[in-house]
Amino acid sequence: MPNTHQGIRGPAIFLAQFIGDEAPFDSLDGIARWAAEQGYQAIQLPTVDSRFIDLRKAAESQSYCDELNARCEKAGVVISELSTHLQGQLVAVHPACDDLFDDFAPAELHGKPQERTEWAIEQLKLAAKASHRLGLTAHATFSGALLWPFVYPWPQRPEGLVEEGFNELARRWRPILDAFDEAGVDLCFEIHPGEDLHDGASFERFQAAVDNHPRAKILYDPSHLLLQQLDYLEFIDRYHERIGMFHVKDAEFNPNGRSGVYGGYQGWVERPGRFRSLGDGQIDFSGIFSRLTQYGFDGWAVLEWECCIKDASQGAAEGAPFIEAHLIQPAGRAFDDFAGVTTSVSRNRRILGLPSHR
Repeated sequence: MPNTHQGIRGPAIFLAQFIGDEAPFDSLDGIARWAAEQGYQAIQLPTVDSRFIDLRKAAESQSYCDELNARCEKAGVVISELSTHLQGQLVAVHPACDDLFDDFAPAELHGKPQERTEWAIEQLKLAAKASHRLGLTAHATFSGALLWPFVYPWPQRPEGLVEEGFNELARRWRPILDAFDEAGVDLCFEIHPGEDLHDGASFERFQAAVDNHPRAKILYDPSHLLLQQLDYLEFIDRYHERIGMFHVKDAEFNPNGRSGVYGGYQGWVERPGRFRSLGDGQIDFSGIFSRLTQYGFDGWAVLEWECCIKDASQGAAEGAPFIEAHLIQPAGRAFDDFAGVTTSVSRNRRILGLPSHR
């Protein structure tokens, strides 16, 4: 039977690390043209800057969304997905982080954690509607974190603390997941340190707490798994049915007798685990693209560029051809079809030495 899987799409680029105050990075039309000139076919669009997208207007107006798509198409790209990483972070914030995360919210919400949470939840629901109007099928976000200050069990965690934390996380996210289900869009949580959903085990806890909600999916980014020393290839084997998005991001981990996974409060250049530009780290992308293709992933391969050594302009220029070189056209037929044989029930039974009739 021929393989109808069309394969991974790409290359695409996440714009969060490139948006700025100078042309061409200060407008949707400018940055979309720049992305196309770099060789990208799609852009993953953050939703916190109205210069690029007015999220509320996109949720309410089909004509506005049609205009956004037309502007991107004119520039030579399409929108792969929207992102609410910063708003998702604010759905669940431990009080220890309130002051730091206030910067992710409008100024009038600073110092008002309950109102900030309500704003974040509304933002996610708007993103569901906007994604639907834009014709998108997946969305990127963070889970936020109530339990991250307790990720290391010292002092000893009280019995039931983790369960209570995930129950509350699920209570906040369940209505959002339902909104995405109504919109026909998968909600993909980036598995990321600093979030309550930071590895496979924590994602499974969340899945159980939201009753395996069909829209709760994974944004797969191998860099965050490498820096935790997870097997990022086996992660695909375990969770491929839940992987709905893919960030192509490199990293390296070089522990020594002085510092390891935790990093010793060092900066990005000095710490053993650090993000690198594509091809400069340790990630086995041939293995990743092979496994994702094997399991039928047909979403976008999206560059998320972060590097403490190489300049962003060089990283972006190198990213598109790197991704392009790793895309795999799924096999249309078995490689040994040249030696194929005819088949029938009677022949198969004869080969097995069985009677011709069951």
